Amino acid sequence: MAKEEFLEFDGIVTELLPEGRYRVQLDNDHMVLAYTAGRMKRNKIRTLVGDRVTIEMTPYDLTKGRITFRHKTESAAPRPPAARPQFRRR
Repeated sequence: MAKEEFLEFDGIVTELLPEGRYRVQLDNDHMVLAYTAGRMKRNKIRTLVGDRVTIEMTPYDLTKGRITFRHKTESAAPRPPAARPQFRRR
């Protein structure tokens, strides 16, 4: 196995932790401590409890990982834009 290869797993976020970390339960019932990848931070992608995510992990430490993708669900409808306050002209 090459040094640059990562293992990818899918899971569900079960807990939000301080400092931008998450507890994720993988599909094989393992619990992992994960943080958000920089690309997701840069694009302001929010991750909440119950979201389905993809995690990259190094083969050297299988207890920690990096969230690289948040899967979209069919039930999640796009939010309408926030209403701007209306000011009357005088």
